[in-house]
Amino acid sequence: MSRTMKFLRTLAVAAFAAPLASFASGPELHLDKAPVSFENKSLQNGAKLFVNYCLNCHGASYLRYNRLKDIGLTEDQIRDNLMFTADKVGEQMKVALQRDEAKQWFGVAPPDLTVIARARASEFGSGADWLYTYLRSFYHDEKRPTGWNNVVFENVGMPHVLWELQGEQVAKFAEKDDGHGNKTKHFEGFELVKPGKMDKAQFDQNVADLVSFIVWMGEPAQQTRKQIGFFVIAVLSLLALVSFLLKKAYWKDVH
Repeated sequence: MSRTMKFLRTLAVAAFAAPLASFASGPELHLDKAPVSFENKSLQNGAKLFVNYCLNCHGASYLRYNRLKDIGLTEDQIRDNLMFTADKVGEQMKVALQRDEAKQWFGVAPPDLTVIARARASEFGSGADWLYTYLRSFYHDEKRPTGWNNVVFENVGMPHVLWELQGEQVAKFAEKDDGHGNKTKHFEGFELVKPGKMDKAQFDQNVADLVSFIVWMGEPAQQTRKQIGFFVIAVLSLLALVSFLLKKAYWKDVH
């Protein structure tokens, strides 16, 4: 990579991270730990939330609907309950929204979410934690075109699609002196002003299921890969033990 490309990449990362730092409650952005679960029940609920609330604008074009059979769904269940943008189970999870129209409406084209958890992991340490915190950190902001803002991602173009479930909350900020005569804005917390269909515990659990599904679809074979890995390690350990016993038996009479 050339020096110019490295400089531009560093500049882009810095520009993206700057608003995050200004809205963090401390010197670093605080991310809540995402209770990720790969149990079929959790992933199925996450899939339902994804196709109902995310797939309107965000695609998952690197995943096909029939891959949802891996989380315990039948083709009939997929076809009858989860396919709103395709006709065949073997099709990719794409959206009809055109990128140029989306950019005109939201200021930026909504990204494909197939590997978004892995992309965020490369920037913030844990993509699941970032998504889990982000999806629960929207607040009402009349200054924004959509009426919503986000503590984790300042001036985000995405509206709060889960507001009916979470309710409407406002963010509390306070100005503090940084010790050098400069005033900085610090996030103090949220205040729920309009309840949603779910209480906080229910909403957090549903967001956790949604994040679990997003993490899963970034690498659907990861659980199988881990199981195979454990099996291979167990076999190699057994072979190592057998080899040691054979060596001991072979050399026992050698002085």
